[in-house]
Amino acid sequence: MATAQPARRQRLVLLAALMLAAFTFNTTENLPIGLLDVISADLQVSLSAVGYLVTAYGLTVAVVSLPIAHVTRSMPRRHVLTVLLAALVLSSLVSALGAGYWLLMAARLVTALAQALFWAVMGPVAVGLFAPDIRGRVIGVLSVAGSLALVLGVPVGTWLGQQSTWQVPLVVLAGLGLVCLVTIAALLPTSRPGEGHAAHGSAPDGRRFGLVLLTTVLSVTGAFTGYTYIVRFLGDVSGFSGTSAGALLMVSGVAGLLGVTIAGPLLDRFPRGTLVVPVATQAVGMLGLYAAGTVQAGAVACLALLGGSLGPVFMATQNQMLRVAPGRTEIALAANSGAYNAGIAAGALLGGMILSASDVRATFLVGGLLTLAASVALCAERALPPSEQGPPAGTGRRPDSHGQNRGGPDRVGAARLPVRKQRDTR
Repeated sequence: MATAQPARRQRLVLLAALMLAAFTFNTTENLPIGLLDVISADLQVSLSAVGYLVTAYGLTVAVVSLPIAHVTRSMPRRHVLTVLLAALVLSSLVSALGAGYWLLMAARLVTALAQALFWAVMGPVAVGLFAPDIRGRVIGVLSVAGSLALVLGVPVGTWLGQQSTWQVPLVVLAGLGLVCLVTIAALLPTSRPGEGHAAHGSAPDGRRFGLVLLTTVLSVTGAFTGYTYIVRFLGDVSGFSGTSAGALLMVSGVAGLLGVTIAGPLLDRFPRGTLVVPVATQAVGMLGLYAAGTVQAGAVACLALLGGSLGPVFMATQNQMLRVAPGRTEIALAANSGAYNAGIAAGALLGGMILSASDVRATFLVGGLLTLAASVALCAERALPPSEQGPPAGTGRRPDSHGQNRGGPDRVGAARLPVRKQRDTR
């Protein structure tokens, strides 16, 4: 029997808590970027050592996302989220109150372990609170919250750390995590893993799952092959001064926020188009920077295109995973999150190799070509015949070749199930 759905106001509060958690995790991950000098001076380590705090975090998420999702697949989602948020709070406090570089590294790796599973669990939990026909909008608002971390969270945290100490923003983030922890622990029903319309893909298809995963790897590796070295590109190729870097990165961040804000409401109506367009836009931005980056106006325009595509690519691939997952959706989302973070690490490594052998412009050429390869993968997905894999037993869904539901009980939505089907124990 299905778990009783919370009242509408309660569901909205839970969604807000999940959005705040996404914002907090993303801000925590990227905060050292803005505080490199401050942390380096306080801990008496090199700038590159502080940079490793971000690298190790991303690699941890990439490596453990799928295994940890598999291990915890039978645990109730409320319990999982409570533990993950508790880990975020405690590791943030240890980072702030502890002493020494290696303790800070260890605390961040604990946070990375929590984030690896959080992104896999959060989507199905949030989507499962609402009707199936608005799942794209739910993924969209979660992505907006995650994008705000780079546009708002990291700049504000950087300012706060510069005005006081680098530990202060970590204490603030621990406080935000505690708010999310209490809200979710108090309000989220204890549902059985695997139940509800969001637990399985609406149009399961192993072939499309593989192609979406390939798209993620190629597009993210392509993007970060060049984007990792964007500050150097803007100085060496475009001729901008070093003091302009912050403002130019803000242009990229604001474009990313606009991208997910615009694409989010379209995910339900155009699930495939909202992936094809951002990948193509990323290719134009990357290759445009290679071809026209010497002109400052052209560089800014192409930077905006690149920044505006990064968030929507992740958001759209996550949405597609909810549709084509051949098994449980949290496993598919964990695979996609792991692929995304692996792409970031691989792109930075590949870009560094190109930089040592050629120049910074070449990183955007190679990155753009990798993104074009991702576009080819999406064209191959379109050519696939409809899947013969049926929906999970008991769902009554009849998916078409594009992952749309054609009738069946789930069109009614989880929030509208008859009262007699909403009985379960906590």
